[in-house]
Amino acid sequence: MSATRARVIAIDGPAAAGKGTLARRLAGHLGFAYLDTGLLYRAVAARLIEAGAGIEPAAAEAAAKALAPSDLDRSDLRGDDVAEVASKVAAMPEVRAALLSFQREFAAKPPGNRPGAVLDGRDIATVVCPGADCKLFVTASVEVRALRRLKELRQRGVDAIHTRVLREMQERDARDSQRSVAPLVPARDAVVIDTSTLDAEHAFAAALEIVEARMPDAHA
Repeated sequence: MSATRARVIAIDGPAAAGKGTLARRLAGHLGFAYLDTGLLYRAVAARLIEAGAGIEPAAAEAAAKALAPSDLDRSDLRGDDVAEVASKVAAMPEVRAALLSFQREFAAKPPGNRPGAVLDGRDIATVVCPGADCKLFVTASVEVRALRRLKELRQRGVDAIHTRVLREMQERDARDSQRSVAPLVPARDAVVIDTSTLDAEHAFAAALEIVEARMPDAHA
């Protein structure tokens, strides 16, 4: 293994499992660059919604190919409408192919000349970076994840109903895990972390222990 090759941590998992919080914290702790790959699909969705183009493969592919780094800084990427469209365009092979090189380039050459990168999403360990040094699959029961999302929405002032949030999460889980291209499944060599009964601190401690075992020179 080359001493100059960027180290890569791939983190996959369903919505509201805590993988984003965990990935950002690991990246900060290790001095690695961080990429929330879900934002790429949300940015494509936001472009489609803004253009009123409809959720068609050709329009989605064009939006994906036209993405600029500034698109990831949009303030409207966390909305539920964007999330819903993002989940649909993420099932399109054309969109995933268009965004694949962006993600792989980030992992191979982390911004800021960082020694490594942490990427989180749905298919990082299985498709984007199958050769990642450490692979984690962060999950939690759908009931727990729905409650977390409900709390998040209410903190943002959104009048959300638990039954609707739960139903939408179940539908998204089904769409993500059953799609024909890059379905949401743990990589064979990924370590699964169930955060159903873990707070952010304990989840981080569990993940860091795994990372340090798989990558003893991560701090080097």
